[in-house]
Amino acid sequence: MTKTLIKNGTVVSATGRATADVLVDGETIAAVLQPGSTLLGFEIEKNVDRVIDAAGKYVIPGGVDAHTHMQMPFGGTEASDTFETGTRAAAWGGTTSIIDFVVQYPEQGVLDQYRLWHEKAAGNCAIDYGFHQILSDVQDSSLKAMDELIVEGVTSFKLFMAYKGVFLSDDGQILRAFQKGAENGAMMMMHAENGAMIDVLVQQAVEAGNTTPYYHGLTRPWQAEEEATHRAIMIADLTGAPLYVVHVSAKQAVEQIAAARDRGLNIFGETCPQYLYLSLEEQLGAPGFEGAKWVCSTPLRSRAEGHQDHMWQSLRTNDIQMVSTDHCPFCMKDQKELGIGDFSKIPNGIGSVEHRMDLMYQGVVSGQISLERWVEITSTTPARMFGLYGRKGVVQPGADADIVIYDPNGHTSIGLGKTHHMNMDYSAWEGFEIDGHVDTVISRGEVIVEDDAFTGRIGHGQYLKRGLSQYLS
Repeated sequence: MTKTLIKNGTVVSATGRATADVLVDGETIAAVLQPGSTLLGFEIEKNVDRVIDAAGKYVIPGGVDAHTHMQMPFGGTEASDTFETGTRAAAWGGTTSIIDFVVQYPEQGVLDQYRLWHEKAAGNCAIDYGFHQILSDVQDSSLKAMDELIVEGVTSFKLFMAYKGVFLSDDGQILRAFQKGAENGAMMMMHAENGAMIDVLVQQAVEAGNTTPYYHGLTRPWQAEEEATHRAIMIADLTGAPLYVVHVSAKQAVEQIAAARDRGLNIFGETCPQYLYLSLEEQLGAPGFEGAKWVCSTPLRSRAEGHQDHMWQSLRTNDIQMVSTDHCPFCMKDQKELGIGDFSKIPNGIGSVEHRMDLMYQGVVSGQISLERWVEITSTTPARMFGLYGRKGVVQPGADADIVIYDPNGHTSIGLGKTHHMNMDYSAWEGFEIDGHVDTVISRGEVIVEDDAFTGRIGHGQYLKRGLSQYLS
């Protein structure tokens, strides 16, 4: 097995930082040592296969993106990133593990879809991957499948309060699923928007001739997100199930989560880079059909109303616990263009899996979050939240050697022809400039990105059989 020494770097964890050497033996971290230490009387540097000098750079655990949608069928098309292209792009950006969503539409078997997602991913991933399970119509068979999937290492289940006829579960179905989650220890996840309200507002907008992408945001108002978030919290409170609210975008929804946590409930929230940086006015309101590039759900919120600033604050105060991408990319040509003349037909999704680590590091540069918090919200907390910590999310002996060497003095320009390896014909982050750079990415001991080149291999990624959330044990 290959032995690698990463020397002289600043090892950063969720709780602190220190100059240290990291010894990698095969696929795992063997030791974290004082610089220049010996091991059993031997000088380490002379007894390894490779030495990487990380002086002046940060040595952090590989990113864990806990919310992706590779090859997801949606709106008459399919997300443009395959497991191959999407995980390779993730690697470029310092993410070494993803948790993707198995999609189950009504009348589809839950376990059949789980097996189908394994077929899609197996042998096609550049980094390690796990699965959440979407439940659309909760039946007796769905509840039985939840128990079976727990054994398979799928320990989190997502339901929807929107998308009638596609994903929507009624409150009674949600209640039954949450009762099962309380029983078997699963983390229950929720897309929290009031779909009935949204459907009426969309119909009214289209009938009035208001069909541009801007109206996607106006017809999914913050009130619909806050109401659904509150309703999901009440169901979690009633059943005793833990609740993880995905892609929180409205400050009012954050306030519902914070209040529930203050009452002692096991309620958690996730936000995404788009809700920290982008807005209704600037992106969705772009001229003509350009705003379609940024159509996603929940939608981008008004900067004038202070949602973005509040989301940064919530990350600092831990009212929101982590940042994922909700990576669900579509090309403009032949995909987003399906919604020309009717915003409700635009496939919902933004591509960000490659840029999350850089975008969140820019929050360190700007003083929005600390260096330690950066590691916590992009790696350590996702690993803990979804039963991977100890193996992922930390640089410590015994953990998988998923390591990123990040240069704070480097620079990253985001956009087509720059840093963009996702399978898309545009970049939602075109023109963003990052004071920092992913220099080296190591996945289970194998260098997969180095010197601005992908050196990994498709098929390297392994399925992650996850345990229960480590926030509940």
